[in-house]
Amino acid sequence: MLLSATLVGADPTILSLATAVGLLAALVQFLGLIRWPFAVPHLARIAIDPATSPASREAVEVMFQTLNRYLGVAVGEHLGYLFTGGWTALTGVALIQSATPHPVFGIAGLVLAPLFLLGSLEFVGSFEPRGWKLAGTLVPLAYIGWSVWLLTLGIGLLLTT
Repeated sequence: MLLSATLVGADPTILSLATAVGLLAALVQFLGLIRWPFAVPHLARIAIDPATSPASREAVEVMFQTLNRYLGVAVGEHLGYLFTGGWTALTGVALIQSATPHPVFGIAGLVLAPLFLLGSLEFVGSFEPRGWKLAGTLVPLAYIGWSVWLLTLGIGLLLTT
């Protein structure tokens, strides 16, 4: 939200879309990750309890896999990567339009965005059981590049404003 407010001269519609898509990216990634401190410890306690029956242990395993596939893969990763890629692309366009930073920042965003979009397909269609290796390789690289991009963009904006 602060980045959109900083980019003077960029199309307000692009900035509004970037803000909305960025918030969606944060929300779905939060929903994907929130299972770890709440659902997973509960399931682990049931699984290691000596009084738990074998049938209950199997149910815990099914529940864990379901939560992991739904919240982790579908919501957190698939939608998270999709919206992060969308935010990165929209931000790249806004950076190019804006007079504040050098256009190379926008171009870098447009180069990084497709990596997230490809990453969102890691467990889609025929790749669902094991994942698409190319997408699984691209996502960590995309996040490294994205982190460097955001850090240098932040420093660049601090120096120019």
